[in-house]
Amino acid sequence: MRLKHKSALITGGTSGIGLATAKRFIAEGAKVAVTGRDEAVFDRVKAELGENALVLKGDVRSIKDMRAIAAEVKEKFGGLDIVFANAGWAFPSALNDIDDELYSEIMDINVKGVVITLQAVLPDLREGASVILNTSFVDQTGKHGISLTAAAKAAVRSLARSWSYEFLDRKIRFNAIAPGAMETPLIGRWGMADEDVRNLKVELAKTIPVGHMGKAEDIAHAALYLASDESSYVIGTELVVDGGASQL
Repeated sequence: MRLKHKSALITGGTSGIGLATAKRFIAEGAKVAVTGRDEAVFDRVKAELGENALVLKGDVRSIKDMRAIAAEVKEKFGGLDIVFANAGWAFPSALNDIDDELYSEIMDINVKGVVITLQAVLPDLREGASVILNTSFVDQTGKHGISLTAAAKAAVRSLARSWSYEFLDRKIRFNAIAPGAMETPLIGRWGMADEDVRNLKVELAKTIPVGHMGKAEDIAHAALYLASDESSYVIGTELVVDGGASQL
């Protein structure tokens, strides 16, 4: 029970990495609030997570939404020991295909959303809290057609360093997790046919040294380490969980 008596907030916690991490945190004794935008899945998520979870609607790009979520978490939990700023979006696009709408969507969800989330919860973070920011292995590599997402994630990685220094006086630790190619619902939301999604996953697996895509649970295990006291001497770093794709 590595998170016993701790409370956590996970944005984008109703599917994929966020949901897997919520389950892991709860299994280790934490009370967890997860956020999402699709109310159609809330009942199922509540049933999966059980009585130690809150499922809250909100958009990380909205100051109003995130302040309301922070207020409800404060009321129910009293404060926060862990924040996993997990909500994000990736979409492949060549430079000439980037328009205003795509630029705003990628940058606002991935960067602005992290800033707004932390502004909202900052007063409620207990001394010694652990904050985990979700980045990506693409912030360390040069890949065709993913430059905008890579730039957004690189900005988030920079925030982990800057905020680590900024909040040393409160002993709040900021770290990042960089997932690789994952078996999560993300790719299926790119508007591709099912067969094309399957083929893309096969091709992606060939580029990964371990020979397969990662699972949401792989990131949940890493998040648990960074959330727990076992990582008390780890600050400002980025833990890459990508099957070696950016390293070998």
